[in-house]
Formats: sequence, structure tokens, C-alpha cells
Amino acid sequence: MDFSGPRCTLTEPARQHCDRDLMTVSFEISAGSTRRTVSEDDARRVQMARHLTAACLRFYFLDRLVDDATLVVSELVTNAIVHSGGTQVTFTMTVRDGYLHICVHDEMEDGPEIRVVDDDAEMGRGLFLVQCIARAHGGDWGIRDAGATTWCTFAVTEELH
Repeated sequence: MDFSGPRCTLTEPARQHCDRDLMTVSFEISAGSTRRTVSEDDARRVQMARHLTAACLRFYFLDRLVDDATLVVSELVTNAIVHSGGTQVTFTMTVRDGYLHICVHDEMEDGPEIRVVDDDAEMGRGLFLVQCIARAHGGDWGIRDAGATTWCTFAVTEELH
């Protein structure tokens, strides 16, 4: 599968430390994505991000977080592709201070926000979902870097091996 040259770096496990960088992935996004659609190439990049997230979490024995973390990564990466207007997305996962940190950085100037939508709306619930999932795992979500980075945390209760 061709991802049009994504740069992917998986950090080596540092098993002697509790705090560690798990993964950083950067990739270019298509100019074809708009506020309502995601190009086929970018859809494959979102799929790649989900697969890498699942593999990385399983490698670090964080299997119980796989389903929810891959959903969050999918939502945050898709938001970055659709709403940033930029050309590159970087997502990072780290474990530090007892939390899994998921960060997605794009070139967006205005930060995302949770919207209140009608019951029949097809879009607009993603960040609310991210917030609910993060809080269910004892974490939270937010933005930084003037809205260019959206982050989410999950508490990590079991010891990393």
C-alpha cells in the first residue's frame, strides 16, 4: 500500500523506563480533502494511523486501550485532514506520568471545538466522542499551539513491560 511517502518512526522500547515515546508518525495530506470529504489517499492514511496505533499499543501490552485509542486517533487525524487546510499531519503517542498521550498536530490556525448538533446531523459529534472516551479512561482532551495540536489522554493503570 502506497502512502505517498509518509515518514514513520517507531521508537525503540526503553523497557527500563516508565515514561517513553511510543511512536511519532508524520505524513503529507492531499489537497483534495475538503470540509465534507476525505480523499481516498487520505482515508488510507487514517487507516494506517489506526493500524499503527493498535500495533504499538499491543507491543507495549496496552491491549485494553486499543479499541478506544484507535477510534480517537481516527477522529483526530480525520479532523486534521478535513479542517486544517494544511499539507502535513503529525501524530504522536507517548506514555508519561501514568497517562497515554495522543497528540495530532496540523497546520490549523483556529482550534477545534465541541459543537452542539441536531439529532439528524451527520457530522459534528467527533470531539464530543473523544471527550467521552478520554474521560471514561480517567483522562481528558484539549488543544494547544493556537489550535494546531489536539491532544487526548488515557490513564494507564497497568505497568508497562
